[in-house]
Amino acid sequence: MSTNETQAPRQNVLEVQELSKSFTVSAGGGSRQLKALDGISLSVGKGETLGLVGESGCGKSTLARTLMMLETPDDGTVRFDGQDPFALKGKELLAWRRRVQMVFQDPFASLNARMSAGQIISEPFATHKDLYRGSAARSKRLNVLLDLVGLRSTDAYKTPQEFSGGQRQRIGIARALALDPDLLILDEPVSALDLSVQAQVLNLLNELQQQLGVSYIFISHDLSVVRHVTDRVAVMYLGRIIETGVTEDVFDRPLHPYTAALMSASPKLDPAMRPAKRIVLAGELPSPLDPPSGCRFRTRCWKAEDICASRRPDAAGPAADGSISLGMPAIGPAERAHMAECHFPISSPAEAGLVPAG
Repeated sequence: MSTNETQAPRQNVLEVQELSKSFTVSAGGGSRQLKALDGISLSVGKGETLGLVGESGCGKSTLARTLMMLETPDDGTVRFDGQDPFALKGKELLAWRRRVQMVFQDPFASLNARMSAGQIISEPFATHKDLYRGSAARSKRLNVLLDLVGLRSTDAYKTPQEFSGGQRQRIGIARALALDPDLLILDEPVSALDLSVQAQVLNLLNELQQQLGVSYIFISHDLSVVRHVTDRVAVMYLGRIIETGVTEDVFDRPLHPYTAALMSASPKLDPAMRPAKRIVLAGELPSPLDPPSGCRFRTRCWKAEDICASRRPDAAGPAADGSISLGMPAIGPAERAHMAECHFPISSPAEAGLVPAG
């Protein structure tokens, strides 16, 4: 979405290392631990868009809620501009909350039907009273926000029921931008919209990023949208990030068999863009209450061997000569490398089914 595909970010806004989160759930007359996040590491650069993809239940929303401090991690560290938000209290915590905001999936359910658009967008000012002091300053900021998202100043007096789905999502984006954040977490922000409206909202998000320099974490199931709007991609499976890299690298040469299967299943209107071979996974997504040993994907993987059951794989990435090198990626600029957790990574686009073999 931004121009960072050819230029590395000057600094990281967010750095996450070995983040874990479990929940106690009732099962079989007792209680068990569901590990929603298992050692998540990622970073987001200033003005960069990181895409987060994976099947339902892989932990994407739990990660988003944890980064919003709606959940407390069991282990690991979160650094926002080098600061641990979970260590903050009082005014320092209140000031931090201004810097990370969220745009929700459903533009119908995420807006209060009893409030006007202006009241919805201005509501954060009631909590952060020192940001825009006085009604004149708040009214001026409201008009700026409405203009930013392509709405008119007179729209401030309308209720959500008087807007279309795309306009409602614009209101949600304006509300998220009200406090001038550094990072927006976009949780399926266009999945509930018509295709033509999706394009309008995605173009708006692109323009806002170019204008404001805000960073995005873009959560989506739609791989075509992810390819269009993100600089880097992190693929999740059962609470783990199993592949990460620059978007073009991940889409053009997936290393993990699961990523290759996702690419294969993604619908494409252009016949020339469709995969040469369809990869169909066997079996169902394992329960996070009882994940497979070793590599969590092995029960559905056509490349699995005995070692996959006994040992969790390290990360693998393509070396300069085209061979596969091993070694875990580091947080920061090194994380831009294309890496995957797999004992037997995909060796070529042909093996991934993206181009004809031979």
